[in-house]
Amino acid sequence: MPYSKIKTEYNMQYAKEKLKRIALDVQKEKYEQIQTAAKKANESVNGYIKKAIDIRMENQLTE
Repeated sequence: MPYSKIKTEYNMQYAKEKLKRIALDVQKEKYEQIQTAAKKANESVNGYIKKAIDIRMENQLTE
């Protein structure tokens, strides 16, 4: 079996077992704002949103 197929199968199995997908709908204008902010922070949109969630959760735990 080619390496890329093995890797793809592994990635799919890992995602199935370890990840939970969260759908997030935002207006296009809001997405563009998030994308711009992520670029300024040198992050992906996904990483930027995850970091924002982590910061908010951390702030709530310290209140």
